[in-house]
Amino acid sequence: MHLHIIMRASIGLVGFCLLAFVQQPARASGGKSTQDVDECAEQIDNCSTDAICQNTLKSYKCICKSGYKGDGKHCEDLDECASEYNGGCVHDCINIPGNYRCICYDGFRLAHDGHNCLDVDECSEGNGGCQQICVNMMGSYECRCREGFFLSDNQHTCIQRPKARPEGTKEGPTCMDKNHGCAHICRETPKGGIACECRPGFQLTRNMRDCKLTCNYGNGGCQHICEETDHGPRCACHMKFALQTDEKTCVETCLVNNGGCDSTCHDAVTGVRCSCPVGFTLQPDRKTCKDIDECRLNNGGCDHVCRNTVGSFECSCKKGYKLLTNERTCQDIDECSFDRACDHSCVNSPGSFQCFCHKGYVLYGLAHCGDIDECSINRGSCKYGCVNTQGSYECTCPTGYKLHWNRKDCIELVKCLPGLAPKTTLTCSKTGKKESCSLTCTSKAHYLAESDSSYTVSCGIPILRGKSPARLNTSSSPSCIETGAPPVKQTASFKIKDAKCHLHPKLTGRAEDRGRALGPGEGPHLAYIPDLGSGQPCNNCLVTFVNLKCDSSKKAKGRRVRNPTNKEVTRITLELEAEVKPGDTTGSCNLSCLRQRMEKQVKTYIKALKKSINQERFLIRVAGLEYEVAQKLPQVASGHENCGPGREKDSGRCVRCLPGSYYHGEQERCIQCPPGTFQEREGQLACDLCPGSDGHGPAGARNISSCAGQCPTGYFSSDGFQPCQPCPFGSYQPDLGRTLCFPCGGGLSTKREGSSSFHDCEVKVQCSPGHYYNTTVHRCIRCPLGSYQTEFRQNYCITCPGNTTTDFDGATSVSQCKNRECGGEMGEFTGYIESPNYPGNYPANVECIWIINPPNKRKILMVVPEIFLPSEDECGDVLVMRKNWSATSITTYETCQTYERPIAFTARSRRLWINFKSNEANSARGFQIPYVTYDEDYEQLVEDIVRDGRLYASENHQEILKDKKLIKTLFDVLAHPNNYFKYTPREFSEMLPRSFLRLISSKVSAFLRPYK
Repeated sequence: MHLHIIMRASIGLVGFCLLAFVQQPARASGGKSTQDVDECAEQIDNCSTDAICQNTLKSYKCICKSGYKGDGKHCEDLDECASEYNGGCVHDCINIPGNYRCICYDGFRLAHDGHNCLDVDECSEGNGGCQQICVNMMGSYECRCREGFFLSDNQHTCIQRPKARPEGTKEGPTCMDKNHGCAHICRETPKGGIACECRPGFQLTRNMRDCKLTCNYGNGGCQHICEETDHGPRCACHMKFALQTDEKTCVETCLVNNGGCDSTCHDAVTGVRCSCPVGFTLQPDRKTCKDIDECRLNNGGCDHVCRNTVGSFECSCKKGYKLLTNERTCQDIDECSFDRACDHSCVNSPGSFQCFCHKGYVLYGLAHCGDIDECSINRGSCKYGCVNTQGSYECTCPTGYKLHWNRKDCIELVKCLPGLAPKTTLTCSKTGKKESCSLTCTSKAHYLAESDSSYTVSCGIPILRGKSPARLNTSSSPSCIETGAPPVKQTASFKIKDAKCHLHPKLTGRAEDRGRALGPGEGPHLAYIPDLGSGQPCNNCLVTFVNLKCDSSKKAKGRRVRNPTNKEVTRITLELEAEVKPGDTTGSCNLSCLRQRMEKQVKTYIKALKKSINQERFLIRVAGLEYEVAQKLPQVASGHENCGPGREKDSGRCVRCLPGSYYHGEQERCIQCPPGTFQEREGQLACDLCPGSDGHGPAGARNISSCAGQCPTGYFSSDGFQPCQPCPFGSYQPDLGRTLCFPCGGGLSTKREGSSSFHDCEVKVQCSPGHYYNTTVHRCIRCPLGSYQTEFRQNYCITCPGNTTTDFDGATSVSQCKNRECGGEMGEFTGYIESPNYPGNYPANVECIWIINPPNKRKILMVVPEIFLPSEDECGDVLVMRKNWSATSITTYETCQTYERPIAFTARSRRLWINFKSNEANSARGFQIPYVTYDEDYEQLVEDIVRDGRLYASENHQEILKDKKLIKTLFDVLAHPNNYFKYTPREFSEMLPRSFLRLISSKVSAFLRPYK
């Protein structure tokens, strides 16, 4: 069984995954191990300078380098030329320290193999200097003359023979005669007659005319070895060469230096025949193999980049793409599928991706979203106070004032008029044994579907947490609130068994419902009863905010049951806020007394609500339609499948209703907001009324600023609606529908009336980005730490989002806001360390400490896909991994440079203390380094893999170590071997290139061999 699993893994699993199925008993290890000291690394060995130090367990050994001999502690040069073999040189061998080299005699050149000597064809260049005829010979050459000429004493030029003997010349033979008889040089003697001489390297024969070649000239015409004999030179060949039939030339054999062939050598009658492997072509010299550049033809079949290699080629992809297992095709990397790619929203694009943040948040560090402190931006344009909240902000008003509908200005409260209907009414009644309750809400309604079995409906606006409603009045309705008592808050949870949260229209009308149909601009009507007319309201209270959340989940029936039955359990959570009406106070019951009575009354009504829910009389009414909050199981099959409230089908996909529209439950589609209404959010069930709306304005308004009749920027009025008047000199107004203008401050004026920006204020100096104009001192001030300003001529700086801050003052972009959080204790099996603010640039003067402490009998494997540390910092930013904080402890990894080439390594200690420090100088992207802890029984195999240079030689292999999803999968299997069964062999083979599979398979086979 184990062998079957191993064989299966060796075929379909790669790298670290193959380790998971070596399900053999752990090999025995004797005794307790002690920490080995690497004497070679510490340079405390006594090896010779001409030796290599090799670390061993508890010791080391010295090995003399190639070209030297000795015991390693004492090494002396090996004279390769002293042997009979002459170092393999066919002519002269010269010994040098640790090596040797071959040289050839004059007239010869060294062959490509560095040992053989080949004849130099002197005639091929400049005709060898001969005036007429040049004849090449082995090791030399000679000049000759045409008929009618003879060679001069310089042995290169030719002299024309005279046709007749000149008058007055002596009788007898002369050198001008054609047949003077000298083989080489002719000399005329003083007494008349001639004498013959030979060229250097030749001897005059006994007949005193002919010249005999010796070994001193052109090596006697021998290619290799020349021996003097009475009859002239005799040629011989170096060992393992054969003499040709011309008795001069030596033929190579495959036995020596591979016959001079670059690759494959075959012996033949005429010598050797060379051939080349696939990917190479034989050159004209018939010995050399030249690599074929496959990339020159159709880019090698590669989609993107083709890189020629020796004997082959390699395809690679542009950044943002990955190579498929066919090793030709490039596929876009969907970065959005990575864990934590973006804090909020991620949009993938070919070769790249982009992160986006929800409304009220801003992007920093390329992928992170932080809350915008709107209050730092010109006080949020609030007239009085501004309170920042997560993803938003709220303007506040002093006592006696309430917020205007524009949510920024404050208007004076009016006295409560008798007979005014309350905004929200809570009513409960009892008919027989049935409890009936209703909650009618006329303020803003919002719907959010978190999942298929979870949603939230809210209406109204909650009182700011921890603030007095008298000081922070957020009401925007035309009614008044003059209470000084804090609101009554009540939260209740209800359960419905065998039901699932599913907000869907109850399309069949109910005869008992006497309420009128609500228009799309009105708020929701949360109904729990069939009869709204009976029952008593919650006297002396105003319900200002309701939040209803429905959530379904499957839970086992009992914790320790052998055969648990999964039941659908639906939990409904209701949050309610109510305020006391001060107009009903009496001498016997003041405001506090009224509040206590109202608290008891609300609790009583909550109990009634619970009973009505249990009796399945629970509906939500929005825009004239009733919705059931939960659906009993099993669900009755409908005639067609719809997307549910807030969504409609578009090209076969369910998409949310866009801003400017709402979901019509009866038509089951999105409808444009009618004139006089607006909707800022997606997937809502109704539109909100425009302030002071008379039913006019554009249809499909996306926000309140789109509502008609508002004062434009640079203008104001008492209610924010037309007629409007321009902002006077010295003031400006950047918003729509305002009741005031902001003064420039500091006595500054504007160029004209109706100014809409501080830019129009006539300041004394123009401030650049990173500064703001101080109207008190009338000069530009640098933005303080933790803030920035991207624009010119502004009078404020923006606070950095979330928990970020800047390295220095005067920041000009939100990208200079950086998160400094980092470090900590890491997980037991898998995880990663990353520089703070990653993938954005890390902050200055930061120090991070991580500790990886794996479980017993587990080792640590790290993969550094890439790391970016500025080299110009002269190692001011450093990442170090060692056993503990001590600088003398065992170090596994340390760098202060940028490396885009990945590397994998095992920790040299059982636990790792990791430290990252940056200085105040340059910054960079930093790093994200994953790690895994694995069973120590596989240590030998893992180290064999990560130390093999072939793992990094190929760009394809390097990309594997950079593939976040693939590394996560491999680490998951390495940490927990049983996870291998989550994948099929085909899935693994489709993940990895064949070359990588072959490399790892050979490693695993060698590792398993001791068990066979």
